Amino acid sequence: MFDSFEFTKYAAAVLSALLVIVGTHTAIEISQSEHGGGHGNKHGFTLPAPKEAPAAETKGGGAAPAAAFDAEKVVGMVGSASADAGRDVFGKCKACHTIDKDGKNGQGPNLWGVVGRARASHAGFSYSDALKSKTGNWNYADLAQFIHNPKGYAPGTKMSFNGLADPTDLANLLAFLRTQSDSPAPVPGK
Repeated sequence: MFDSFEFTKYAAAVLSALLVIVGTHTAIEISQSEHGGGHGNKHGFTLPAPKEAPAAETKGGGAAPAAAFDAEKVVGMVGSASADAGRDVFGKCKACHTIDKDGKNGQGPNLWGVVGRARASHAGFSYSDALKSKTGNWNYADLAQFIHNPKGYAPGTKMSFNGLADPTDLANLLAFLRTQSDSPAPVPGK
């Protein structure tokens, strides 16, 4: 039978061996990785950034100013846009929003019935003052502007998404959001 001293010696030997093994493994990993832990692990979720268009050259040799966003052009595209393609685009929104009828809020509010709904009105979501200051209902043009450039449309918004630059993707997304309602808003131009 072991006495307490003998048990302590065996326990210390096992723990020391584990310490040597784990310590050696950690030291090898540290020495083989770049400073900052180049293990390839990324923490969190990076939201997609809008694609930047290449700068066009002008006669003077400088870059031409970027074309201004035209929300009305996007609204005009909604009538012929693909709601199925918009469902795929909505994949970028799923990190923060739900779309189910009577669905819960996520990092952002539930978007069921958002087209035609009063701004900053979904129950149980704490909206920023920037969105609370916007009155009226969400229409296609305002949604297009907000989704294209959230911080430009409502400076101070809590929405961390950088925006959706492609007008076709934006029109498809609006067509999809339109279908996510008990009484879809009329399609512009039809």
